[in-house]
Amino acid sequence: MVHLAFAFQEYEQANAEFLELVRSAGATVLDSISGKRAKPDPRYFAGAGKAEEIAQSVAEHKAELVVFNHDLSPSQERNLEKLLQCRVLDRAGLILDIFARRARSHEGKLQVELAQLRHLSTRLVRGWSHLERQKGGIGLRGPGETQLETDRRLLGARIKKLHRRLKKVGARREQGRAARRKSGTPTISVVGYTNAGKSTLFNRLTDSDIYAADQLFATLDPTLRKLDLDVGEPVVLADTVGFIRDLPHELVAAFNATLEETHQAHLLLHVIDAADPERREHSAEVNSVLKEIGANEIAQIEVMNKVDICRDREPSLERDEHGRITRVWCSAVTGAGVDLLREALVEQCYPDTVQGEIALPASAGRLRSRLFELGAVKQERHNRAGETLLRITMDRYDLERVCRQEGMDFTQMFNEQPRQAPAPAVGA
Repeated sequence: MVHLAFAFQEYEQANAEFLELVRSAGATVLDSISGKRAKPDPRYFAGAGKAEEIAQSVAEHKAELVVFNHDLSPSQERNLEKLLQCRVLDRAGLILDIFARRARSHEGKLQVELAQLRHLSTRLVRGWSHLERQKGGIGLRGPGETQLETDRRLLGARIKKLHRRLKKVGARREQGRAARRKSGTPTISVVGYTNAGKSTLFNRLTDSDIYAADQLFATLDPTLRKLDLDVGEPVVLADTVGFIRDLPHELVAAFNATLEETHQAHLLLHVIDAADPERREHSAEVNSVLKEIGANEIAQIEVMNKVDICRDREPSLERDEHGRITRVWCSAVTGAGVDLLREALVEQCYPDTVQGEIALPASAGRLRSRLFELGAVKQERHNRAGETLLRITMDRYDLERVCRQEGMDFTQMFNEQPRQAPAPAVGA
């Protein structure tokens, strides 16, 4: 693997992430070559001297593949392959390879193939030694058509076919979204940097068992589940593909149908690895992609995940100066703080919902029974005065109506759960 340091990059963190990418692709790292350059070399990207060093390492280790943690031009890729006498893959090609390995659904496979073909379309000349010779048409090739022209035509036809098939898939997804919009069902999209714990949090919230692993791009195929918040109708939670720095534009374009779930969401849960020293940079990368797909204006709650491995950090909520929840610290693995996240979702998706404690005298047995029937009671206890204290979550209008029907004064009995004051700023 080859990773060169440029003045505008953080070398150590980017190199560690690159190593994880290579391992995620199933490759065995035989040697790692680094260096510094002011700018890429037009011919070999790494410069003639460094390219010779790479060639020596390839010969010594009998390597079959050289991976660059950079985007190579088609000509640089061809020049390197000719010099090294083995296959050369750049960062975009490596990510595409990982996506091809991980795609499971029909839609996911179509999207990955489309991205691969778009990437390949700029590299068609590789391997052909007879492009200047004109050949007559037998079968698919027309008279006087070169091999390169044939390949381009077939490639273009396949891309058009994939576009048509994905358009049908997108139409079916849009029907589902339209039905949810018509019913008023809120949709929450889980977004974040790859390996931040999105799928683990998704499983924790919805009691699902979708694939989650400590590896980059464990999730490619979008998954939708109902999430019952014990208030109103269930919301829809969508798990999406993770983002990464320098995400190939071919992937952003190919996964447009999948990312529509994010673009059309009512709320974004931006999952951040709280234990990652690069969390600020990763968060910025995610917001950059969200802006690219037009989802940067959607309301967002930052979920600072993995609080269980953070020192001096407890599960908590943070609010802005207007009292709106902006951040939740929790752990998807242990479940610590997930109840706070659920409260935040209730407050965001059902703003007319009240949460707090209602004190009922011994004579209010009918009201107590009705609150239980409505599923509003979360906890019950008794105080020394003989009152029944019910911790409830329900629509404010319904609570006032039920209390009024039972001849009780809502304002004197109900103690609404106070909203926390804005927490002090902590590096995120």
